[in-house]
Amino acid sequence: MNGPAQPLPERRADRARLRLSDVPLRAVPPAGQAPAPEPPPRHHRRWESWYHSTVVGSDLVIVLLAAVLGSELNVGGGSPFGREGSLALAAVTAVALTGSLAVHRVWDPRMLGAGSEEYARIVRATVTTAMVLGLLALAVGVESLRAWVFVVVPIAGVTMLLARWLLRRLLHARRSQNRCLHPVLAVGPPEWVADMVARTTRSRHHGWVVGAACTPSGTGESGADTVADVPVVGDFDTVKRTVWAGGYDIVAVAPAPGWSPRRLQQLAWDLEGTGTDLVVDPGLMEVAGPRLHVAPVDGFPLLRLTEPAFTGIARLVKGVMDRIGALLLLVITAPLMLTLAIAVRRDGGPAFYMQTRTGKGGEPFRMVKFRSMVVDADRHRAALASVDEGAGPLFKMRRDPRVTPVGRWLRRYSLDELPQLFNVLTGSMSLVGPRPPLPEEVAVFTRDAHRRLLVKPGMTGLWQVSGRSDLSWEESVRLDLRYVENWTLAMDMSILWKTLRAARTGAGAY
Repeated sequence: MNGPAQPLPERRADRARLRLSDVPLRAVPPAGQAPAPEPPPRHHRRWESWYHSTVVGSDLVIVLLAAVLGSELNVGGGSPFGREGSLALAAVTAVALTGSLAVHRVWDPRMLGAGSEEYARIVRATVTTAMVLGLLALAVGVESLRAWVFVVVPIAGVTMLLARWLLRRLLHARRSQNRCLHPVLAVGPPEWVADMVARTTRSRHHGWVVGAACTPSGTGESGADTVADVPVVGDFDTVKRTVWAGGYDIVAVAPAPGWSPRRLQQLAWDLEGTGTDLVVDPGLMEVAGPRLHVAPVDGFPLLRLTEPAFTGIARLVKGVMDRIGALLLLVITAPLMLTLAIAVRRDGGPAFYMQTRTGKGGEPFRMVKFRSMVVDADRHRAALASVDEGAGPLFKMRRDPRVTPVGRWLRRYSLDELPQLFNVLTGSMSLVGPRPPLPEEVAVFTRDAHRRLLVKPGMTGLWQVSGRSDLSWEESVRLDLRYVENWTLAMDMSILWKTLRAARTGAGAY
């Protein structure tokens, strides 16, 4: 390009002061200056290469160690063919597991570091390996191979999950310091750009940060040169030059007047060879994952939106896991619950508190909790007196003077909800699901809020791991709807894991 590149205007809001040191953002060249005929290929940022290499290396080391340890510890009683046969079993297991990891694309850079899909692929690869080895053991009649199926492969899978979690924690810690981020160019109306900035700021662990925007008019609302403290660097005609000059990893495009399918196709061609990903907002809020399918008609790609699955094998598995998990947790936490019950009784009054909540399909049920207040008053009425106007009462509860010292401690770490395991065991609740609403709340539910009643309420959910009582009513409903619309077993596992951290820190609990 002709002339030196000029730096973009600095963003002055604290949340936008980012050091994208690997590839600094640059401005659009002056009007009239044509870009180079071909954009120079952009390499991965140094942190991306490091993280990807570390993930692949850790997985392969774990597979190798599992095979070697299995052979050295004589898993399954050894091979009938002696030491060489045992080494052969180790080699077959290592090759099968490595091949399954590759087939299930567990090392795809685009899904590393965020979301449950990364873990789901490891689980699928591990299960596939176990099934293949099990069939092989049955076919060749090698009894010792079965122990590798039920011991070595599962241990390797669990260890890989733990290693991925530790690496992700390291990556998220760096992203909280505004490092290891993907700069994004947002292309769309100002209100959509502002929403994108809010979402990426709220979900910083995902690694996206909006560095600049292109709007239909080339300005923000009322002619401003920024949108949510992000500089507007041009209109739709300058998107190509902005991408080539700016070093963006991602171009996010939203539907807008003047942005035609033909223009989007040409932008996709322009981005080829640049290392920049093109993502398109389909305009379907909070719907993703297994419900979206591409249905081409004469080469024209259309998104087919399927109904959320509220029945079927996956839901049956969830029900079985709920009851088994609740039973195991009741056995494990029985001494703790007995101790807490005694402590609550010493405050005066019963140990447990029963309250009517609304479950799946609008059916009422009695939810049990440890009592946390001096008197058995309706907590909902107490909440109504202290909520902000227009906020949901359940999610805007403030500290109540009638809460006992023991009760306040129980609430902070969510221990008052442990007796809800009995509700899960009897089938009125699930381990993971939307927050169980009060009948008074259901009476004033809007249509979108009513969709929360399509599934069983849960002891924990996205609301629990995303701020709990710090959430607004609208935000809590949005999270519950996201769960209802996009539920998967992998999402449940991820929420349960995050719940442990949320309960340990007590963030958002009152």
